Amino acid sequence: MTKVIIFDFDGTLADTIDILLNITNRLSVEFGFKSATKDELAQLSNLTSWQILRYSGISLFKFPLLIRKLKAELHSEMPNIELFAGIKEVLLELKNLGFQLGIITSNSQENVLALLEINGLQNTFSFIYSGSTFGKHKVINKWLKKEHINPEEVVYVGDEIRDIDAARKTGIKVISVSWGFNSQEVLAAHNPDFLIERPQELLDIMSNLGRL
Repeated sequence: MTKVIIFDFDGTLADTIDILLNITNRLSVEFGFKSATKDELAQLSNLTSWQILRYSGISLFKFPLLIRKLKAELHSEMPNIELFAGIKEVLLELKNLGFQLGIITSNSQENVLALLEINGLQNTFSFIYSGSTFGKHKVINKWLKKEHINPEEVVYVGDEIRDIDAARKTGIKVISVSWGFNSQEVLAAHNPDFLIERPQELLDIMSNLGRL
């Protein structure tokens, strides 16, 4: 029976894609990689994170500093970022149903807390962990060990291929959402346990998983 729902943040709860694109393009000159238009972003949504890195020409040595700067610049934009339509109501209903909710993200905890507070959701999540862009599975495994949680009691909700990969590496179920970064087609090709198009679908899935 599923008891815990872990959410990704960017592209799953928060609609940060356009703002992240603008910030990334501003930093492209400083870090020496290709900027991207919205049309190119649509093409990139069919690629894995590693394929995107190769396409853009971002240096792996500069990548950690780029991510730190990206998170720092994003912080000032938090008042301009919105949750995806319907997600707040679904989160509150899942909490009312008795599920423990958490967030594991490659964004900063500071940014996540800022947006949750703006939306009155600061008491909705039991935990928020921030990890590296390609190390979510390590954060999940560390949390599972610390809390002595059976992976079969957990489901991860995310919008990217790397979320599917992280769930697979940790033995937890994964629900992919089609409203974020990676396209519905490429997510389906990576065989998540569930693939949804609307936040409200989470309620039906979790009601069933919670009864198993």
